[in-house]
Amino acid sequence: MPVSAQASRTVARHRQKIEDLIAAMTVEEKAGQLNLLADPFRWMPTAVNPLDGTGDPARVTALIREGKVGSLFNGIGAEAGRRIQRVAMEESRLKIPLLFAADVIHGLSTIFPVPLAEAAAFDTELARRTARAAAVETAASAVHQTYAPMVDVARDQRWGRNVEGAGEDVLLNNLLAAARVRGFQGEKGLDDRDAVLATAKHMAAYSAAVGGVEYNTTDMSEQTLRGVFLPPFKASVDAGALSIMSAFNDVNGVPASGSRKLLTDILRGEWGFEGFVVSDYTSEQELVAHGFAEDGRDAARLAFNAGVDVSMVSGLYLEHLPSLVASGEVSMARLDEAVRRVLNTKAALGLFDDPYRGTDPVREKAVVGSREHVELSREAGRKSVVLLKNDNGLLPLKKSQKIALVGPFADDVDNVWGPWTIWGAPERRVSLEAGFRAAMSDPQNLSIARGSGVETPLDGGIEQAIAAARDAEVIVLAIGEATNMSGEAQSRTEIVVPAPQVVLVDAMAALGKPMVILLRNGRALALEGNVKNAQAIVVTWFLGEQMGHAVADVLFGDHGPSARLPVSFPHKSGQQPYSYDRKTTGRPANPDLASEEYKARYRETTNTALYPFGYGLTYGAISYGPIEMESDKLAWAGTLDLAVTVTNTGPHPAEELVQLYIHDRVASLTQPGRLLKDFKRVSLKPGQSTKVSFTLNARQLGFIGADETWRIEPGLFDVWLAPHAQGGAKATFQLIGPASITDGR
Repeated sequence: MPVSAQASRTVARHRQKIEDLIAAMTVEEKAGQLNLLADPFRWMPTAVNPLDGTGDPARVTALIREGKVGSLFNGIGAEAGRRIQRVAMEESRLKIPLLFAADVIHGLSTIFPVPLAEAAAFDTELARRTARAAAVETAASAVHQTYAPMVDVARDQRWGRNVEGAGEDVLLNNLLAAARVRGFQGEKGLDDRDAVLATAKHMAAYSAAVGGVEYNTTDMSEQTLRGVFLPPFKASVDAGALSIMSAFNDVNGVPASGSRKLLTDILRGEWGFEGFVVSDYTSEQELVAHGFAEDGRDAARLAFNAGVDVSMVSGLYLEHLPSLVASGEVSMARLDEAVRRVLNTKAALGLFDDPYRGTDPVREKAVVGSREHVELSREAGRKSVVLLKNDNGLLPLKKSQKIALVGPFADDVDNVWGPWTIWGAPERRVSLEAGFRAAMSDPQNLSIARGSGVETPLDGGIEQAIAAARDAEVIVLAIGEATNMSGEAQSRTEIVVPAPQVVLVDAMAALGKPMVILLRNGRALALEGNVKNAQAIVVTWFLGEQMGHAVADVLFGDHGPSARLPVSFPHKSGQQPYSYDRKTTGRPANPDLASEEYKARYRETTNTALYPFGYGLTYGAISYGPIEMESDKLAWAGTLDLAVTVTNTGPHPAEELVQLYIHDRVASLTQPGRLLKDFKRVSLKPGQSTKVSFTLNARQLGFIGADETWRIEPGLFDVWLAPHAQGGAKATFQLIGPASITDGR
């Protein structure tokens, strides 16, 4: 049963109770239901919520008794959750249950790969499964809502929060947004004991910040907003999400948390969203700093009337809504509407039936960090590893080889989780060293040296690395970004490997031995020099608690690499923002020419990616035949079947991700050079060939037109069946039909 249908039935049972509560509430109590505060009773992560600190338990307890708090966030724990809920249920006048929320981004206790890494798996079922496991642990810890998934399409790798999303492509973001919502909320309904409310964030265009600078302004056409940045939010709503978080940034001059267009006209008017909108951390208060509101009272008025139902941390709604209603600047109907949305969601979560759901310490102990979840973390990790380069078949490594594991992440456990990990179990973190030693036939054949810090050199580090590599047959360099270099407020001007690590790589390259680069990163990186020139390059991201085992599984060949890049790795940092689906322009550059004037390109590099979106190697050797099409014409109401034969000519089994891209040759608005429309994964034994088939329809060929509606136009289309966004077999077909069809999608 879809979550939304089940939720509607649960809410319907409590409709009269909710209306009676609203009628009985004072204006202050109504404002209280819209007041979201940090949880001061259970452990509060000040590292990710620096402005609020630990709060005042006595003050918050008093507010709960007075009916002036509707929700608490970022506290976990079943037993303590019961104690807190008891205050609301036994000591407040109306006995409305509290809603508990938390930032569960890629796991609660069991930590899975960061979302960008998991996106590399191109596996919606894997994303659903990890979200489901996270939800089970979260729900058992007396938490009802997660502030995830982040569904911001990110095209500028300087922006730190790339690590929380699904990369640069709209289709992949749509699919993973829906999968993660389904995983968090489950299939049985929100009142199931293992369900948590998903919160799609941050609406909208937060990731399009100018210059990749965190919290910066965004400025874009309506076509870009509706065609690129809004679709994953629509996919989340369609999947049943009943919470949306508004963004910090402004969009074309209007702060998102004060935008009625985004939060009411589009979200509710066009998409039919029935849940509630929560501000990001003080984002409604920040309307003042934006220069959009005069003061806190004005900010509360603007945000609330725009469609922000719940105020996070600032307390502005509790402070100002009563007087705003009294003055008529906010209508009582709007206030009741927001309260109704919150109470409906609490009802959908089953809190009116069981306000103490998730507060059983026995169940909490049984499911949190379970063996099943730990094994899933390892599986997700190895499915997220991307092989970029493997000259002369250097990988997989032999378990009997003498290996020097060098770099700041060689034996490190502090940077395996990645950003936005709050409640992980440190004792379960697996370093690369531990993973390698467990996989090797003789662990003594592994020598270790850090050689460098992440951003600073180590005294004697180069000498120690040279000594560790002296007798090695292969040097494996674990380099890249630390956890604190990705995530919120971690924008970078240069998306490169830090200089001290480059010095280490140069020293290792001078030894003349085979060299494998293991990149730890939360964004695409520009690779240069000996990093770029190493015989093998592997993107390992931040893979969660089982990182060491997951990487070893792939490097030693127990599992072949199967992931693909969800973001383009540029030649240079200065190419940002960059995405594969850029337009050709009136002067398209020839990617095969190193120098070409009066074309749309930089002087220093071709207008391509070093490693494009969708790129990733296997331990096999995959070749593509020509595209086979039943016809070169697609009827307006029909379908077009097309296929390609892929062959593994290599010595190892392989999983190939066949990707379908299209290009609209001529349209009423200029179109991207390529757009991903579908993908399929196939397994190939050595020497095996298989035909991979796709079906296209006219609906997949549309775009947002000048009139801001979805538009499909006839004409010629290029189609590729490809291993990535810069290659593949190509054909052409014609869409036959009327002048155009539009709708209000």
